[in-house]
Formats: sequence, structure tokens, C-alpha cells
Amino acid sequence: MLNVTNSRKRVLVVDDDKAIRTFVEMALVEEGYEVMMAENGSEALSILAQISPDLILLDMRMPVMDGWTFSQVYRQHHSRPVPIIVLTAATDATQFASQIQADNFLAKPFDLVDLIDLVGKYL
Repeated sequence: MLNVTNSRKRVLVVDDDKAIRTFVEMALVEEGYEVMMAENGSEALSILAQISPDLILLDMRMPVMDGWTFSQVYRQHHSRPVPIIVLTAATDATQFASQIQADNFLAKPFDLVDLIDLVGKYL
């Protein structure tokens, strides 16, 4: 079901797992969101230099630049940071989200309905 009210909302998905990026993109596009994808924090910062999302879905453990470093650099350079939701397979997802002052978290593997609900909550 296409939610037309979300058609202009942008979500940046930062995850080194291509399958997860693709899964999340398909689900969010179907809900009417515009989705941008990055495979690490460094690539995400490059995207953010050009386009401002309304929400960031962030994996924590990635090569090149992990979620901790990304969030630190992002918050230093953006006076109005957007909500960040941590997506992680780690058993300590709550701790990871707390460490970077994320707005929320979703543990992998996650249910598609939970993802859509959580994104909708922040958008």
C-alpha cells in the first residue's frame, strides 16, 4: 500500500550488508519514502554533503567508517541532526544506540512491520 503522505520524506540507509540495504529500500519505497543508500559511514557523509535526509537508519559495525565514528562526525557538522535509528545484529543493541545517542534501535533480524512502524514514528 502506497502512503502518499510520505512521498517526500527521505531515508538514508547506512549498512555494509547489500541484502539488508536492498530489503529496507524495497520496503520503504513501497511505503512512499525516498531512499538513499550507503555501505559505510564515509559514503554516508558524502551523500549528506549533497542531500539532507529526514531519517538515518544506521548499522554500527561496518568497514571503512563504523556507526560510532559516523555519528560523531555527523553531529559535529550538522547543527540540526535528524533522527538516527540503529540497525544492528549485536546483542547489545540498546547499549550501541545509547552510546551514540540514537533516537531508537531495531535489532537484526527485524520484522518488516516493525521497521515500517518505527520509520513512521519518526517521520
